[in-house]
Formats: sequence, C-alpha cells, structure tokens
Amino acid sequence: MSVSRLMPDGFYWARSIKHGDAQLTVVQVSTIFGEEPEYWTLVVPGSDQHHMLVDFEIICRVDRPQPQSMRDAAE
Repeated sequence: MSVSRLMPDGFYWARSIKHGDAQLTVVQVSTIFGEEPEYWTLVVPGSDQHHMLVDFEIICRVDRPQPQSMRDAAE
C-alpha cells in the first residue's frame, strides 16, 4: 500500500521489514512529530516506540468492527 494512501491516526495491518519476519501486526499512523506526512511515524498499539514508515510494509487498513446489537440477558 502506498504511503500516500495512509490516513493520520489510522490503523493498518503491517509486516516489519526491519525484523524480516512474516508475522502481521497492527500499527497506527502517528502525527506526534508533525501533521505533514514527512513527519508521520508508525506505532504498535501498547508501545511507546515510534518507527519510520519505511520500517514496515503496509498491507491494508484495519476495518472497524460492525456494531452489533446486544440482546438483553433476560431473553
């Protein structure tokens, strides 16, 4: 996926290029260093480490779960 298609604060499935493993992980586009795309970094949720965009191969955007109605427990 092209970096130009990334959205600020968006979540994406990605594969680490740096570590060379095939395992997918979720990353979030961070704008903490600036709003312009050249300042964006990637953060793995639950971590405070920021990674360069080139450190990951972005696979696709993480879809938000569809809202599900909760049934009353009494039913």
